[in-house]
Amino acid sequence: MPWKLPGHARWNFLMSNLARGTIVVTGGAGLIGSAIIWGLNNRNIENLWLVDWAEPNNLKERNLKDLSYSRRLTPEDFRKMIADKSGELSEISTIFHLGACSSTTETNEAYLNDNNLGYTKELCEWSLGNGVRFVYASSASTYGDGSLGMDDQDLDLKKFTPLNLYGWSKHKFDLLAQENGWLDQIVGLKYFNVYGPNEEHKGGMRSVVSKAYEQIASTEEMTLFKSHHPNYRDGEQMRDFLYVKDAVLMSLWLGEKPDANGLFNLGSGKARTWLDLGRAIFSALGMEPNIRFVEMPEVLRDKYQYFTEAKIEKLREVGYGNELFSLEEAVHDYVVQYLKPDHRLGA
Repeated sequence: MPWKLPGHARWNFLMSNLARGTIVVTGGAGLIGSAIIWGLNNRNIENLWLVDWAEPNNLKERNLKDLSYSRRLTPEDFRKMIADKSGELSEISTIFHLGACSSTTETNEAYLNDNNLGYTKELCEWSLGNGVRFVYASSASTYGDGSLGMDDQDLDLKKFTPLNLYGWSKHKFDLLAQENGWLDQIVGLKYFNVYGPNEEHKGGMRSVVSKAYEQIASTEEMTLFKSHHPNYRDGEQMRDFLYVKDAVLMSLWLGEKPDANGLFNLGSGKARTWLDLGRAIFSALGMEPNIRFVEMPEVLRDKYQYFTEAKIEKLREVGYGNELFSLEEAVHDYVVQYLKPDHRLGA
């Protein structure tokens, strides 16, 4: 589908730097990766290498159906090219490294250390040694439970304690990049709760919007977890929800700006409740809210974030001027333009 934005959102920047060479997007078949390619295609940029596993999962492969790119590689092949210093790499100008295991319930620490930490280190070191713009996905999960704040201008990274191994795998690279002085030359994107079209392949890790739409379509109700925190009533746990289209605009803007480096929160900047989200979904469907609360699984209770809110002043201070989708605008766009007609993002 063509790029659809609310009237106040706009491309307010040229993409001369990104357009000057080959752009690599790792994790290019995933939610944010495929949306990045979609955003580049909408700026008539198709000289792209997509790095991702070719999987029999038709839901993930569908993300690529209408996207344009010049080459597809597996992560294994791309890592080998980097290790061998292949001459084919000389045309690369920018790497958006979004490929990672994003499961917050993954328990194989060795796998995460290789796939999320080691892979990122390899690409970063090669990029810095070859004058290539390196933009990588960190995560809001690196902040832990949020009790120490979620400020991307806080340089005391060591004080944060992620709640799961996925968060630690991201946090370890942030720490390594800071210790080696790399953050002065690269961009780390601390994505908050990103949701939107092209996430169906994520199964249990997809957003509540996607899950709830499916649930409402079959039962005319949605369920939310009860609260187990005395300061939050059921449904009033809060999240910073970021629509994938805003995530794309922010990411590409930072990729285009060689003097905008370091860690950046990418979120809406305004926490909203799960009840707000639920009501927005029912509103988009033209239905009265019907929300039932269920017990939170024991395994999640000690690792559950009750409040996340991105401070995005740093992004604003370096010049990002776009207004963002409101939660209601975003949910309506997602439900009406994509979930109901079963569409994916397309060029």
